[in-house]
Amino acid sequence: MTFDDFNLEKNADGLLPVIIQDSITLKVLMLGYMNREAFEKSRSEGLVTFWSRSRQCLWTKGETSRNYLHIKEMYKDCDSDTLLIKAIPDGPTCHRGTTACFDTEETEGFIRRLSAIVKSRHEEMPDSSYTTKLFIKGVKAIAKKLGEESSETIIEAVDGKKDRFIYEACDLVYHLLVLLEEMGCSLEDLEKELALRHS
Repeated sequence: MTFDDFNLEKNADGLLPVIIQDSITLKVLMLGYMNREAFEKSRSEGLVTFWSRSRQCLWTKGETSRNYLHIKEMYKDCDSDTLLIKAIPDGPTCHRGTTACFDTEETEGFIRRLSAIVKSRHEEMPDSSYTTKLFIKGVKAIAKKLGEESSETIIEAVDGKKDRFIYEACDLVYHLLVLLEEMGCSLEDLEKELALRHS
């Protein structure tokens, strides 16, 4: 993909609108603009760089705050006049110190973030982590724990205790994420299978 692949004739300023999305949670983080130089710098360095319309200069997101946006994937839209960048943020994206410039729920996409944490625990195996202890015990122990959490979730559902049900359902989801990781699977694999069934 090059800057010339975009159709910017209808944009009076010739700038490319760029939507930034967290590559893990899929949360929309911000909107910015790129000229050719900002686009090429972003591609070559792997960090999101914008054209600042107010300062009329290049601006690498995070150059002051150190909250860089590391590019993972880039997509053109159907009209070739907007760019979507999936990125990993080093910290809050908004100047207000919030995760995103849009005031959606801060917890949006957290299950995906938790899945990434579980994966990192599996890779790093830190001694003090409960997740590490589960991985050491292996698939049978993780599956047994998942069964226990499933039973506890069912009990709370039957008893009609919503708060307790949510609590136990969270334990169930967490242990499912651990088992998915142990089996070399991911939430994306589940999404693909569910979409296939839906179609």
